[in-house]
Amino acid sequence: MNKVLDIVTSKGLTYEQKVVALAHAAENSLEVLEIPEKTRHYMETGAICDLDEGHAPYRPRYIMPDYEAAVKKGCEFLQLDPPKDLDEVIQFLEILYRHVPSITSYPVYLGSIDRLIEPFLEGVSDEEAEKKLRLFLIYLDRTITDGFCHANLGPEETRTGRIILKLEKELQNAVPNLTLKYDPDITPDSYGELALYTSLYCANPAICNHRMHKDTYGDYGISSCYNILPIGGGSYTLTRIVLPKLVPEAESREQFLTETLPDCLHRMGDYMNERIRFLVEESNFFETSFLSREGFISRDKFLAMFGVVGLAECTNLLMDDPDKIYGSDQEADQLADQIMQVIAEYAETSKALYSEVFHDHFALHAQVGIDSDHGITSGVRIPVGMEPERMYDHLRHSARFHRFFPTGCADIFSFDPTGRNNPAAMLDIVKGAFSLGDKYISFYASDSDLVRITGYLVKRSEMKKYYEGEAVLQNTVYLGGDNYRNAHLENRKVRAL
Repeated sequence: MNKVLDIVTSKGLTYEQKVVALAHAAENSLEVLEIPEKTRHYMETGAICDLDEGHAPYRPRYIMPDYEAAVKKGCEFLQLDPPKDLDEVIQFLEILYRHVPSITSYPVYLGSIDRLIEPFLEGVSDEEAEKKLRLFLIYLDRTITDGFCHANLGPEETRTGRIILKLEKELQNAVPNLTLKYDPDITPDSYGELALYTSLYCANPAICNHRMHKDTYGDYGISSCYNILPIGGGSYTLTRIVLPKLVPEAESREQFLTETLPDCLHRMGDYMNERIRFLVEESNFFETSFLSREGFISRDKFLAMFGVVGLAECTNLLMDDPDKIYGSDQEADQLADQIMQVIAEYAETSKALYSEVFHDHFALHAQVGIDSDHGITSGVRIPVGMEPERMYDHLRHSARFHRFFPTGCADIFSFDPTGRNNPAAMLDIVKGAFSLGDKYISFYASDSDLVRITGYLVKRSEMKKYYEGEAVLQNTVYLGGDNYRNAHLENRKVRAL
């Protein structure tokens, strides 16, 4: 009750943020999941982290509606006919987005907005299209006040996409997070260069290796923090193993690899299955959601995301040698590879409930971290301050570990603003990285107000308000502000061409 009162009387939360926090507190007052004692032990030590999803799952964590199907069919529940022109499609999407849930209570996926809008630009002048799309983008940024909201572009070049990139550079919006699906056989160089040029002004869009993801499920989308998930489905849950928190449980490197890690993986998988079981069998979400009834999502297109974080710190603790560090030493990287192979083998062979779209197995994800993490690096990234001097070495290292993660793994690079003068060279970096096997890459300029925290965007100016105790519109400013300081993200190595 004291926690509820703290929420009610908070001066740092908006009304909307208080409502969401109170709902979460109510959910956490329940105990409906069967959790064995050993699993609880791992959760208490922090080795297993449920990312504060709540004690009683009543909606999937990430939902990826088939918006193109909705635009074609209309929506009976929302009493919306199929749109016929630009005004109608924008209004249709704005209404539909308002009713798409997720773990954040906001939609984490807005679809491939260029493909959704492109058919309705016929006969519309550039001036009129820009005005209407500007208002649409402002609406999204001011009403979906959560940086985990994501929209996609490409891989084809579209008129809509070019207009959105132009507007994003001007608007400097933190929402939605944008990703360009890039394929050199489909995406023109001029379009890729425009995307990268734009990113060095507003940290948007990030770039996804379309070739490596297009056959994972068929049609895919990118949501939240670079989550690669099937369209019409999504992810029931994302629980993570915090690897450095597990190291004290083992007496030796060998015991860690053969006993401690496998046991924790098994416990985490069972816990995730318990969450999925309750969601599917008891919460009645799929029976009651209009998204499911009208065919915009399907239960059999959901999977379970098995998160991994802190590989760097785990490796360094096990090596116990300051001269043999993850990201710069061959022996350390070999140990990290061994750790990932143990995790991958578990994910590929263990049963994940109701996960037909991923062959009934868990799908590995390089989890980005949370605001309370201290000394824990996102996923399999190299810690800030320890990056290799040569960017090529950094990208080659990344590719070695990206290969383990079908549902998302990414790297973030801060670039000198002079990179804006040579977007063709930036595109060459992307092409080279993707040819090595990197799956996802993002850039922002070192002088940009907008910075990419772990996978989402926050403005430095908004973080400053938060640090001074002001209420801010987007709740991810709180997460980003703490993460930015705790992980010392201001010290990311600044790359130059």
